[in-house]
Amino acid sequence: MKKTLVFFLFLFLIFNLTAAQVKYETIQSSKLGEERQIKIQLPRGYSTNEDKTYPVFIVLDGDYMFEAVAGNVDYYSYWEDMPQSIVVGVNQIDKRFDDCMYSEQNSLPIETGAAFFEFIGMELMPFIEKTYRAGNFRVAVGHGETANFINYYLLKPQPLFQAYISISPELAPNMIDYLPEAMGKIQSKIFYYLANTNNDAKSIKQMTGALNTDVSAIENENLEYSFDSFEGPSHYSVPTHAIPSAIEGIFQVFQPISKKEYKDVILELEISPVLYLQEKYQAISDLFGIDKKILLNDFKAISAAIEKNELYEYYEELGKMARKTFPETLLGTYYIARFYEETGEPKKAMRTYQSAYTLEEIAGLTKDLMLEKADLIKEDFGY
Repeated sequence: MKKTLVFFLFLFLIFNLTAAQVKYETIQSSKLGEERQIKIQLPRGYSTNEDKTYPVFIVLDGDYMFEAVAGNVDYYSYWEDMPQSIVVGVNQIDKRFDDCMYSEQNSLPIETGAAFFEFIGMELMPFIEKTYRAGNFRVAVGHGETANFINYYLLKPQPLFQAYISISPELAPNMIDYLPEAMGKIQSKIFYYLANTNNDAKSIKQMTGALNTDVSAIENENLEYSFDSFEGPSHYSVPTHAIPSAIEGIFQVFQPISKKEYKDVILELEISPVLYLQEKYQAISDLFGIDKKILLNDFKAISAAIEKNELYEYYEELGKMARKTFPETLLGTYYIARFYEETGEPKKAMRTYQSAYTLEEIAGLTKDLMLEKADLIKEDFGY
């Protein structure tokens, strides 16, 4: 009996250490003149790494949108297709109309809408940054009226958010002009995802269609824009379709090199594939503040491209990167040996293969393989 209790206690502790944690907070807001409830999901293992910071999702309509976003964020981060993130849901039940109020003259927030705008930027975000280990990459999520509201932060000279997920927005009249103008001028990387469904109200479909036409024509390398128009979902179920698509697009650079990326991009590069790999991981660091370890999958993709296009001169730099990333394994030594073997230095190649005998095997690279390749060179050249 005692062993059984200890076992279940162990499982309980492991679950609480690894599972995403959802907390409920109440913020006293001077801007709103009242309390506001928020929900917060902390990533798995948040308490075990006190130096790690995380991107932040601010989810409006948190009373029904929070769980949809939090579930997808937890799922995608579990499979390492996006960085672990903090998700904050702002409850707006019975307050949505007041929170999203804007002027009929210029479509900008007024009165309670202006107060809610300031609450998000001047109270909620500082609270999250002070209380939790929030990074600099922030994502705003809205649906319907709140999908229009998140756009106001993009109109500022220095936008509060770096990514916007706008689902079936009920756009204010002037927003159709404001947004393309703002997006054309942005000076830093911004991700913008727009979606609608064929079952949206006619006004939503018309406005989002017009906005998509205008934004698609913008030529600004700082803007990463994507649009989905779904067939079938209702206005209220479309977030469950749009959120995964938005996450995949925003965090595409974070994901492992896919077969499509390998075939359509890497094999067609006019630059070094190793430089492409370096820039991919530098972008992850610059955008999300995360020094992500280069994945073995990505090393293998670049190696395959080198072999396919016979660009063996790039193996030397790839080998140096692999030795730094996986120092105890055969990977880097194998790439260096391939460099010598294919660039006219067989004796160095042979010795490099032989020197790998003390290293750990990895990704199908074995000690026997390394010795076999050394022996073949020795036979061919009579060393």
